[in-house]
Amino acid sequence: MTGLYLVGLLVSIAGLVTLDLRWRLFLGAAPLRAAIVLAVGVAGFLAWDVAGVGLGIFFEGRSTLLVGLDLARDVPLEELFFLILLCLSAMEAFALMERALARRARGAER
Repeated sequence: MTGLYLVGLLVSIAGLVTLDLRWRLFLGAAPLRAAIVLAVGVAGFLAWDVAGVGLGIFFEGRSTLLVGLDLARDVPLEELFFLILLCLSAMEAFALMERALARRARGAER
């Protein structure tokens, strides 16, 4: 089914954003700073992808699950949303661990 992978990515991103805003982890804690970090992270990974394609390391395997639009040669549209998901999940995991360690440290002080 064409576009199924993109739909899955968008649903996953929506779930992460919902949890993030509910618990004020990354986007919910400092929206402007988070947007900048997210944009820089995604841009860095996209540059890495383009360099990998140019060196012949990465290539796109065709699938009926993909929409069929490419951002660049062998970089499908879905890659952008995958990288957003990757960066969001990494930053939210970092924020959760930071919060958990701070709570643990406060508990040890008592």
